[in-house]
Amino acid sequence: MRRLLAILLPGLLLLTACGGTGEPEPTSQSAGETAKFDSLKLTENGDKKAPGVEFDKPLAVTEPTAKLVTEGSGDAVKANQIANLSILAINGEDGATLEDTFPAEPEALELNDELKTGSELVYNAIVGAKVGSSIALAVPGQAGTAGAPAQPTQLLVIKVISTTEVAPVLEKPEGETITPPAGLPTVKENGDGVPEINVDGVAAPTELISQDLIKGTGATVKETDTVTANYVGVTLVGGTKFDSSYDRGKPTPFSLQQVIKGWTQGLAGKTVGSRVLLVIPKDLAYGDAGQGEAKGDLVFVVDILGVK
Repeated sequence: MRRLLAILLPGLLLLTACGGTGEPEPTSQSAGETAKFDSLKLTENGDKKAPGVEFDKPLAVTEPTAKLVTEGSGDAVKANQIANLSILAINGEDGATLEDTFPAEPEALELNDELKTGSELVYNAIVGAKVGSSIALAVPGQAGTAGAPAQPTQLLVIKVISTTEVAPVLEKPEGETITPPAGLPTVKENGDGVPEINVDGVAAPTELISQDLIKGTGATVKETDTVTANYVGVTLVGGTKFDSSYDRGKPTPFSLQQVIKGWTQGLAGKTVGSRVLLVIPKDLAYGDAGQGEAKGDLVFVVDILGVK
């Protein structure tokens, strides 16, 4: 999930109120106090513009509520696709706009089992809706506490802009083998296909080095993406291995917003299928203090196997 969904929906995504059965139906499922939406009217204002929204105020619900308000004319959204959504967030008490993503690129929401388990309501409202549909979601307000004021019901108007298929995660890097320049750590595979890094004689980096060893042909990674990767990390001084997804037996997903700067900067712009050698100065890693055995300048080999 991108920014607005991550900020506005965490409470809703943890609620399991639902309508109908646990299996998705051919059409979007309503749930909750849907009669509260009887006065809701949407007026289209064109591409990249939020619709006009009218409803009787105040709008207040006591449980998460979802309803298909207008049906689109495109294909039905399927489970395990990515739904690309534009969202208008509104204060249910006075109708004030809280945030509007319509002018920006749509927010991507993967309709996977994790979402279905975390919020059957959200999953069932979107799966089965047609592209072009608008869905209303109401998030219950919260009572005030000593440290925070009361929050009114929040109304989200969500339009399904398009869908995309989830690219499969690769088993190993695939692409053109690249010969790196001299002076970098050398990498070879052991008998199990695990990369081994040799740092003998390598000078300390003065800047981040991000070198393709295999250049993949898949999607280009952005700084805001989550990558699924296999990787090995060693210290530049001594070559001590401090972490390896191979030792855990499976690739690991990472948000590039939640890793060291050397990963964020070094992997952005790379492509799925690539094997990337990162030589990271300590100021783009864990600093002077380090983290466990990950001290000083660090070296990683990262196989980018998927992105979303």
